Amino acid sequence: MGTVTIGVSIAVPEPHGSLLQERRAGFGDAAAHGIPTHVTLLPPTEVDSASLPAIEVHLVEVAAAGRPFPMRLSGTGTFRPLSPVVFVQVVEGAEACTWLQKQVRDASGPVARELQFPYHPHVTVAHGIDDASMDRAFEELADYEAGWPCTGFALYEQGADGVWRKLRDFAFGGSVVPPQPGHAERGSIPAS
Repeated sequence: MGTVTIGVSIAVPEPHGSLLQERRAGFGDAAAHGIPTHVTLLPPTEVDSASLPAIEVHLVEVAAAGRPFPMRLSGTGTFRPLSPVVFVQVVEGAEACTWLQKQVRDASGPVARELQFPYHPHVTVAHGIDDASMDRAFEELADYEAGWPCTGFALYEQGADGVWRKLRDFAFGGSVVPPQPGHAERGSIPAS
């Protein structure tokens, strides 16, 4: 059956996801339209396609043990010069993301793996483009704010065309945790 490249992530919901994807494309990142806006839990990982059912069972168990939590994005950050990435920061929900990604990559599970860099939850808005465009992304999204209740994550597969497509959603057990007081759901970029 061969191998497939999968990833697990928390989708950034609408209207925030499309807005950030359009901004990423506008900065000149050619991959923008092939990558749904997300917070990574499992980076691109090559697996035997026959192992997908076992991976889905594992992810059902991880989701069942998880609980909904407030997620909030605010401002920008960068991994430069180590890695050519500019991102929107996860300022609320990072601890829950860190716990989830550890469960997904659990050593006893079907997608156990080491990471190239220490885990840092974020939403990429520019990757591998020229420095001037990276600087522009960093500056123009510096005041970006968005928040929502995170209620699950999804499994994605990268097609031969490089586009990531959702295979399945995994909802958390438990009821939704409300956002912190004063953090309304919002997602706007001030006019330049």
